[in-house]
Amino acid sequence: MTTRGETLHAPADARLGDLEQPKPARLPAVVYVLALGTFLMGTTEFVVAGLLPDIASDVQVSVARAGLLITVFAVGMIVGAPLMAMLTLRLPKRWTLVLALGVFAVGHVILALGSSFALLLVARFVTALATGAFWAVANVEAARAAGPAASSRALGVVGAGAMLANVVGVPLGSFAGQLMGWQGPFWALAVLSAAATVLIARKVPRDTGDGGQTISVRSELSAVRSGRLWLALAACATTTGGVLATYTYISPLLTDRAHLASGIVPLVLAGFGVGALAGFLVGGRLGDRRPYMTTIVAPAVTTLLLLALCLLSGQAAPTIVLVGLLGLFGLGANPVLIALGVRFAGKAPTLGSALTVSAFNLGTAIGSWIAGFALESSLGTTGPAAVGTVIAALTLIPTITIALTQRRSTAL
Repeated sequence: MTTRGETLHAPADARLGDLEQPKPARLPAVVYVLALGTFLMGTTEFVVAGLLPDIASDVQVSVARAGLLITVFAVGMIVGAPLMAMLTLRLPKRWTLVLALGVFAVGHVILALGSSFALLLVARFVTALATGAFWAVANVEAARAAGPAASSRALGVVGAGAMLANVVGVPLGSFAGQLMGWQGPFWALAVLSAAATVLIARKVPRDTGDGGQTISVRSELSAVRSGRLWLALAACATTTGGVLATYTYISPLLTDRAHLASGIVPLVLAGFGVGALAGFLVGGRLGDRRPYMTTIVAPAVTTLLLLALCLLSGQAAPTIVLVGLLGLFGLGANPVLIALGVRFAGKAPTLGSALTVSAFNLGTAIGSWIAGFALESSLGTTGPAAVGTVIAALTLIPTITIALTQRRSTAL
């Protein structure tokens, strides 16, 4: 039996949590088109890591300096999502998506043609701004297209596009880089994003504006006064930060601690990617019925998995299983947290979505930074997992608070 506090959408908070509702209809095609966009953007975010040595050699910088291409992208996502949400405030959402993909395509052409490291940095930053804008609006449009009863499921599909990038896009990009040079993946991303632009223009409805309501920066910023929004953002940062603090340094844990051969590591990482893909889809589906329970159970299980990883990482078989389960549970609450961010932002859903994108990236940046220090401490290769355990456990504070607040409000 569900309570009214287990639902996700206003005003009576009873639309999504009622198990007596009929089975949700099939998601509209536009949700999958938007997921294609996030697949491309997830690919560009992570494929650079495998191309760094070749890029560094071509533009005559050290590999460590070339790593700034990853850092500047993360910064662009953190800053760009809310900034672009505000700058495109009065623009129809359909055209925001089209322009974002257009800039994304042009950015990759510049990356493929660029011979100056400074130019590559600028192109990566601009590409990240476009990625932030697209992702923020795509979340809102997917939720609108699916309707209240399937919004978390739709967001799970959109987010799964990025997870699929780790399983398919990044390996294919790395393979293309070996065959065609490091410019090859960027050319492919430019062509594919141009094709996706056409699909977006055709599939996203024209009437996605705000119904003639006056939109102002002041009214959008009023959303940041919502305490529940900040709780959701805190959960976004900690749930992702905990998992990726560990995942960033998972390779030395697997080779030095679990004594796996280096050739096995990509297969273990692929297992994590498959788990994360499934976690997004399952988490989104469960979140439509029991959103608050999902946001509590997922980080609780993640905390236990990370703790087990600290204790059992000396054994190969348990470590492999735990990494796959970490992918499944670690990011499973994310689509629900995005939906909560959109809801708690009230009349500023795009800003709410954009802030969740920033929170995810901020959590990743801070978590991996702290984990780097832990790796060099006396904890050694288990240090990042220990840091991840603490950060993931912190997620329970905002998610339990949200659930209790919701329960009190519906009891009144």
